[in-house]
Amino acid sequence: MLFNSLSFAFFLPLVFILYWFVCRKNLRYQNILLVVASYLFYACWDWRFLFLLVFSTVLDYFSGVKMAEAKNQQVKNFWFWFSISVNLGFLGFFKYYNFFITEFAEAIANIGFQVNPWTLEVILPVGISFYTFHGLSYVIDIYKDKIKVERNFIDYSLFVSFFPLLVAGPIERATHLLPQIKKQRTFDFTYAADGLRQILWGLFKKIVIADKCAEYANEIFNNSGDYSGSTLFLGAVYFAFQIYGDFSGYSDIAIGTAKLFGIDLLRNFSFPYFSRDIAEFWRRWHISLSSWFRDYLYIPLGGSQGGMWMKIRNTFVIFIVSGFWHGANWTFIVWGLLNAIYIMPSIIFSTNRSNLDIVAQGKYLPTVKEFLQVTLTFCLTVLAWIFFRANDFTHALRYVSDLFSWSLFAMPTKMPSNNNTFVMLAFFLIIEWLGREQPFALAKLGLKWKRPIRWAFYYIIIAIIFYCVDSKEQQFIYFQF
Repeated sequence: MLFNSLSFAFFLPLVFILYWFVCRKNLRYQNILLVVASYLFYACWDWRFLFLLVFSTVLDYFSGVKMAEAKNQQVKNFWFWFSISVNLGFLGFFKYYNFFITEFAEAIANIGFQVNPWTLEVILPVGISFYTFHGLSYVIDIYKDKIKVERNFIDYSLFVSFFPLLVAGPIERATHLLPQIKKQRTFDFTYAADGLRQILWGLFKKIVIADKCAEYANEIFNNSGDYSGSTLFLGAVYFAFQIYGDFSGYSDIAIGTAKLFGIDLLRNFSFPYFSRDIAEFWRRWHISLSSWFRDYLYIPLGGSQGGMWMKIRNTFVIFIVSGFWHGANWTFIVWGLLNAIYIMPSIIFSTNRSNLDIVAQGKYLPTVKEFLQVTLTFCLTVLAWIFFRANDFTHALRYVSDLFSWSLFAMPTKMPSNNNTFVMLAFFLIIEWLGREQPFALAKLGLKWKRPIRWAFYYIIIAIIFYCVDSKEQQFIYFQF
């Protein structure tokens, strides 16, 4: 069930009505309803993998209880490592089995031995990377005595499986979400209206920006050998807007949907393409994943406390693991490695915390220096996205090689058939720029306008969405991760 589907348009109001009108006076019934709705939502993808979600939930719930009841450290260690091993084992099997077995066979073949690798037609369960990380953070926090064990199975199940974040995040923390699940919730019209605005902007990002840019990005990447360097650059730019519109659009819809039920989810994007350096970009892109790796990998490895060598080593580890988290392909690992190289100057010269506020804060326009910094950071990001999007490493190298040719300075040969895409991108960037100091672009924009003007603005966005919507529902990119 896609957020941009007709089925979700029926599903969400039904759950909303049952939640606030039937179960509103009973927190337990509200949570049970959300768990049932979440499992139904997940089963619409492939009911066969529902058992995996339930198993992961039971495993981490039971492991948490056993760690809390452990009489000694040895028993606590056993349940901790049992949960970690099983979770990572399932994730590794479904996501990386074929990659490792194929790479092993090729390595053996290079030294003169021929083997026939036994690959499997493994279907990647949607959302497994996300709900596995939910459970891992919970187990790790209990092990380190940062949180108390949750003994209510319904509440814990809702923490893991809450349907807005279930298949593509944000990656939540027990310290943030569980207290909200256990607290009585009352309907807040202002909060719900804010959620609807965020859903609206998320749908605009997905349907108008991501899906339209995808048409040209796919055409150029799939036939990259036929195009000039300038066209290849344009294709990479299209993909940059596609993946941002797609993933941040999903996050906006998820966060906005949660607000309808009185629940606040972690922010996942903060206008990353307005960043002035790569360090700032990574504080603004996929925030819940970046902070997860920071807290559960970077800091345990020593963080930045052990001198320059340790900071460099830990930074490379984080980015390479982040790349590998995205998929079983060398292109993702190279993408992570390239971002690690990008960020190295700011690590070495300790400038990685220079740009903590948003660009041109309190001003309408950036300075020339800020504009050049944002442009350079965006171009570096676009170059890295080529490796993320390419079919394989060879394709990525060929794409980059063809891009950096004399034809880079020629007119692009693959342009939109009309100017609507460019107009929509310009409109999108203007709205994002005007709303860049808020949690999302439409959070405050227009609230002080006269009501007819404000509603006309919203209806224009809705009309654009309906105009651009495709009869065939387009899946979100991060569902494959």
